[in-house]
Amino acid sequence: MEYPELAARTRRFSCGAPRAVGVASDGSRVVFLRSAGPEDPADRLYVFDVATGAERLVADPAALLADAGDLPAGERALRERLRLSAAGIGSYAIDPPATVAAFTLAGRLFRADLVRGTVAEVPTPGPVVDPRPDPTGTRIAYVNDGAVRVTDPDMLIAGEDGISWGLAEFIAAEEFSRYRGYWWAPDGRSLLAARVDESRVPRWTLHDPAEPAAPPRTVAYPHAGAPNAVVTLHLLDLDGGWVDVHWDRETYPYLVAVSWTELGGPLVTVLRRLQQHGLVLAIDPRTGETQVHAELADPRWVSPVPGTPAYLGDGRVLVGGELAHDGYDARCLFADGSLLTPPGLYVHRVCDRLGDGTLLVEASDGEPSEQHVYRIGTRAGAPVVDAERLTSAAGLHVGAGGGDTVVIGALSLDDTAVKWTVLRDGRPVGELANLAAGLPYAPRPALARVTDRRLPTGVLYPRQHVAGRKLPVLVDIYGGPHRQEVLAARSRWQERQWWADAGFAVVVIDNRGTPGVSPSFEKVIHRRLADVVLGDQVDALHALADKHPDLDLTRVAMRGWSFGGWLSALAVLRRPDVYRVAVVGAPVADWALYDTAYTERYLGLPADSPDVYSHHNLVELAAEPPIRPDDARPMLLVHGLADDNVVAAHTLRLSAALLAAGRPHAVIPLTGATHMRSGGIRERLLRLELDFIRQALGG
Repeated sequence: MEYPELAARTRRFSCGAPRAVGVASDGSRVVFLRSAGPEDPADRLYVFDVATGAERLVADPAALLADAGDLPAGERALRERLRLSAAGIGSYAIDPPATVAAFTLAGRLFRADLVRGTVAEVPTPGPVVDPRPDPTGTRIAYVNDGAVRVTDPDMLIAGEDGISWGLAEFIAAEEFSRYRGYWWAPDGRSLLAARVDESRVPRWTLHDPAEPAAPPRTVAYPHAGAPNAVVTLHLLDLDGGWVDVHWDRETYPYLVAVSWTELGGPLVTVLRRLQQHGLVLAIDPRTGETQVHAELADPRWVSPVPGTPAYLGDGRVLVGGELAHDGYDARCLFADGSLLTPPGLYVHRVCDRLGDGTLLVEASDGEPSEQHVYRIGTRAGAPVVDAERLTSAAGLHVGAGGGDTVVIGALSLDDTAVKWTVLRDGRPVGELANLAAGLPYAPRPALARVTDRRLPTGVLYPRQHVAGRKLPVLVDIYGGPHRQEVLAARSRWQERQWWADAGFAVVVIDNRGTPGVSPSFEKVIHRRLADVVLGDQVDALHALADKHPDLDLTRVAMRGWSFGGWLSALAVLRRPDVYRVAVVGAPVADWALYDTAYTERYLGLPADSPDVYSHHNLVELAAEPPIRPDDARPMLLVHGLADDNVVAAHTLRLSAALLAAGRPHAVIPLTGATHMRSGGIRERLLRLELDFIRQALGG
C-alpha cells in the first residue's frame, strides 16, 4: 500500500496511539484515550494503574452505543477548534483524584467510575457538550442547547434564549486556545461560567453547492474590525445564587485564560483588543470584585503562556511572560514578579503541578527543533533558579503529571512512534502501549540554522538520491505564528519523504514569526508580516542552496495550507523570479475577512491601518497584471466549502482576481470539507498536487 492510502486508512498514523493523557492528583492512575488498532478510528477510555503497571479498558464506544449517530452541532464545533478528527470518545474530563470521568457519545452523557471500571449513561434532556465532574466526583456539569446544567438531580443552572452559556466563543477557542466556558469551584458547590452574547457579531452564511437541498448554515463570524462577542463571567451557586464578576470589559474584552483550584480563588487573564496590554485578575468568589495581580504589556502584543495564571502552594501567582533586558530574550515564568525559569529557556506550556509543589513544564533551550520536559521548583526566596530537565534524547517531548507520577511522551527522528513512559519518583514503572501503525519511512532531514537570523531549516532528499544530481525544490511550509515545522520528530517528515521520493528536494523553513526561538524572533513581524516572512523564506532558500548544491533554484515550487496557503500565493505573486508554481490551500486572501483577534494582533485595526491591510491583500495583488507574461506563475487553489475558519470566499475572490488579470490557475473545491480536510481528503489531494507541480516545472 502506498503512502497516501496508508496515511488515510490510519488517520495519519494516529489510530491506536495514546492521546489526551491525564494523571490523578495523587499519582495513582493515568487516564488516556486510544483506539483498538492501527486502522480503528474510535478512541476508547483506558486507565493505567501506576502501582501494578497494568492498563485496563474502561469504556468502549462500540459496547456502550450501537449507533453512534451524528454529533451535536456544539460538539462538531469544539472538535473543529481542537482539530480533532478521532471518532469514538473525542475527549473526557476527570475529577482531580481521577476517580470519575465524564464523556459523551453522539451527544449522550456517560459517567465512568475509574476505580471500579464501571460505566453508566446519565439521562439528560438533550444533547450534551463538554461534561465535567465536580472536584468531589459527585455531580457532572454539562452544556445543553446553550445552557449550563448539573446532574444529580438534573437542574438548569443558567440559560436564556439567544445567549450561549458555558461554551467558549469562536475567538477564545480558535485564537487563544481557551476551549472551556465554565469552571467548578473546588468544593463543588458553585460554578464560574461564561455568558456569550453574539447579537452584535456579523452573521455569515455557509452553504455547500453540492447539496442544493440542504439549508444554508449561519455562523457568527467576528471579522477584522467588526464587533466581537460580549463575554461576561458569573459565579453561579447550585442553590440559585448569582454573582457577576466585575472588570473593565470595554477596555479588556478578551477573556483568555481562567483557573480555579483548591489553592485559591478564581484567576483570569484579560486582554485589550489589540492585545498590547493585559491584566491577571484575582476574583473574590463572594462579591465578584477583581483585584489586579499582574500587568502584561508589550508594544507589539502580549503572549500569555498556556497553563497560567495559577496559584502556587504558598499563595503566590504564577504568570507567564517575557524577559527582554540585560541581554536576555526569553519566554519565562514568574511568581509574583520573581523569575522561576532560567533566562535562556523558551517556555511553551505549563503542564501540571506535582505533589511536591514543583511544576511540570514543556520548554526549549537553544535548539528550537527540540522540546523537553522540565521540573521547575517554586520555593520562594531560592537563591538560584531550580530547573531540572527530565528528558535527554533529542526530539519533541510532552508531559503530564500528578502527585509523584510523571508521564512523558517522546518523539524523535529515530523512533517510529511516540513512546509514552510512566515514571514514579523518577523511575520508569511502565509504558502506555502504542498500537499505531509503524511509520513507513525513516526520513533523515538535514537540520540547520541559516542566515544571520539563524532561521531553522530542514532539507530532505529522495532516499535513493545520488549526490551531484540536480533536483527540483519543493518548499513545504506554514510560516505563520503559533506553529513550528522544523522539528526533530520523524512523524513531521513522513509526508515530506513521500514528496522527496517523487523526485524533489523538500525544503522546510521556519521564518521569523514562528515560535520556539525567542520573543524578538516572533514579534518582528508586527505590522509587516508579508515582508519579513517572505524575505526570510527567500534568503533561507538561497543560503540552503549554498550548502546543498543539488538544489535546482530554477525549479522551485511552494505548497502550504491556511497561513501557508497565503504565503504560497504571496511567493509566486511577489517573487516569480524565485518561485515557479504554488499549491495554495485555504489561503487568507483578504485579511479583512479573517477573524478579529488573530488579524488585529499582527496588522492592527483595518480602519487605522488600511495601507497595511492592502499591502497584505492577495486579491489586490493578484488583480495586477504581471509585468512580464513569463511572470504569471500557475497556482492550484484548494478550499473546503464547509470551512468556518477561513471561509471559501477567500479562494473564490482570489480566483476571480487571477482570472481577470489573465493569471493561470486551477481551483479544487472540496465539498463538505472543513479547514481540517479530514476523512482522507488531505491524502487524496497529494497526487493531484504532485501532477500539477510536475506539469508546471516541466517534468
